[in-house]
Amino acid sequence: MRLARLQTSEGVVEGRYEDGTVVADDGEYVIGRDGELTYPCSPSALYCVGRNYAETLDQMDYERPEEPDFFIKPPASLVGPEDPVRYPEWTDELTYAGELVAVIDERCRDVAPEDVPEVVRGYTLMNDIDALDQQGRTARKAFDTSAPLGPWIETDIDPTGLDIETTVGGEPRQDANTELMLFDPYETVSYLSRRFTFRPGDAIAFGSPANPGTVEPGETVEITYEGVGTLRNEVVEAE
Repeated sequence: MRLARLQTSEGVVEGRYEDGTVVADDGEYVIGRDGELTYPCSPSALYCVGRNYAETLDQMDYERPEEPDFFIKPPASLVGPEDPVRYPEWTDELTYAGELVAVIDERCRDVAPEDVPEVVRGYTLMNDIDALDQQGRTARKAFDTSAPLGPWIETDIDPTGLDIETTVGGEPRQDANTELMLFDPYETVSYLSRRFTFRPGDAIAFGSPANPGTVEPGETVEITYEGVGTLRNEVVEAE
């Protein structure tokens, strides 16, 4: 099942995604006519794991971490599928990174790896936008529109062994599989749950495979994970 959120003129509607519609308790909403898809959860925090693919470590000349390395993006950084990503005027090197994301279903803490499927609502996608030339500055990964999320939450999927593809302007940039993660989704969620109390809707991104790269205004990034869907966003000049 796919769970989605639709932004309408009267607020956000939550329901089941079916063939271009969102089926909610009070009826069926047509995407485009009644509203547009927005990010599929409303997290209190977005936990992002870095350095989680060996090939990426080699490309970036990073050391292999002994445990998941993570940072946190604020909810204000979120935008939905098809929403524009604004290219900040204070950076000259904006990068994309296609990532798988788990969405938490219930308040929990200290979750064992084998119990993670019981507390995860499902999986969605994120583009981890980064102002790479702003190394050492807090805002480089936390600014407005730096976390496109969506298009929906897929509830019936095993996150291990999924094929990954990212394209920019239709050209292939990333091609990998989640089995190449250093720390798999179950290990990662368990690790973070021993440090934070998760709340319903919280999200955990599992890092980017090889070949994250730069993107320019006017280019569209499409991130596809097998069985989950495609997240699509265009980069635009900052207003």
